[in-house]
Amino acid sequence: MIVTRQKILIACDSAKSLIDFRGKLIEDLAKQHQVYVFTPALPLAMRKKLNVLNVIIHENKLKGSTVAIIEDVKYAIALYKLIKRVRPDIFFPYTLKPVIYGTLAAKLNHVKLITPMLSGLGYSFVPGSQKSLVSRMAQQMLKFSLRASPSLRIIFQNKDDYQTLLSKKILTPKHRAFVVNGSGVDLSHYRRSLPDTSAISFLMISRLINAKGIYEYYEAARITRLAYPEVKFKLIGSSDKNIDSINADLLFKIQYGDTVEYIGEVDDVRPYISEASVVVLPSYYGEGIPRCLLEAMATGRAIITCDSVGCRETVISGAASNGFLVPVKNVAELIFKIQHYIQHPGDIVEHGLNGLTLAKEKFDVKLINACMMEIMQLKTRSLI
Repeated sequence: MIVTRQKILIACDSAKSLIDFRGKLIEDLAKQHQVYVFTPALPLAMRKKLNVLNVIIHENKLKGSTVAIIEDVKYAIALYKLIKRVRPDIFFPYTLKPVIYGTLAAKLNHVKLITPMLSGLGYSFVPGSQKSLVSRMAQQMLKFSLRASPSLRIIFQNKDDYQTLLSKKILTPKHRAFVVNGSGVDLSHYRRSLPDTSAISFLMISRLINAKGIYEYYEAARITRLAYPEVKFKLIGSSDKNIDSINADLLFKIQYGDTVEYIGEVDDVRPYISEASVVVLPSYYGEGIPRCLLEAMATGRAIITCDSVGCRETVISGAASNGFLVPVKNVAELIFKIQHYIQHPGDIVEHGLNGLTLAKEKFDVKLINACMMEIMQLKTRSLI
């Protein structure tokens, strides 16, 4: 059974994520339903893609990663008014600010189904940051917004985040909660290729913030290149203003030194992943499931990441291993795993193939979107 035409409003804190993370979901939803989006300003190319799908666009000036109280209040009011005007059947906010403000606004407007997705808990739940005023405020606001109600179905991208909110009493066992395997990856968008094992290179894709492990990657690269100067380390990502941005000294070394090749922000990561031998993300940020690791797996690349929330979901050990998990902030162990691949290039190929198999079995966007539509009560389980 397919549910008759519904009005679905999606709210996010990043225009780029609409296409990169939710593009296939929006495409599937728009086939049978009217989709609206409430998003920061869209580039022309993204606007055209959504127009083709007949998605109705509403823009805002939200800054998702910064503390801006006045702007946040304006955003919350605008979202409340939009929900009241559109009267959606389903409201789907994702990321922290849209979830906090949007879920409350949807409840006040009596939306019949509210499905907030916490695609990672982010900085506010990183160990060491939780005593800050900003973190305490975010947690209390989340608790208030997510109070249990018959209309509420909360979506997580890993079980650890659900358990964290339970332990902090932000949620209770009475809440209806669901776990999906991240945002998924469109396997048809990536071409599997053999990694270069003769000129080995490592790639990290991340915003330049501390909790993503930028310092750890830089230090591992610096020390590794003392013994293996021919090995290349590359870094893709923006250095936009953020409450957890790396310090100016480290930024200068990255941008102007020769330890890593800093590429900056790019529109398409695929050619850079294809050029890399291994993809690295030593993050302890509080991820959902990191997109860059799924993209690496879809390309057939081995990965090194942290044994941290969200990241640990992407690596399996044993005969079918697709990479390595290292302890959080442990530069020595990160160096050890990097040098393992330098010394055992055959594992680069084998682990990459295993990662592609895992991506097909667990992280295919078609599987994820089928689960999402079931949670939104748009399809029955029999169609998955």
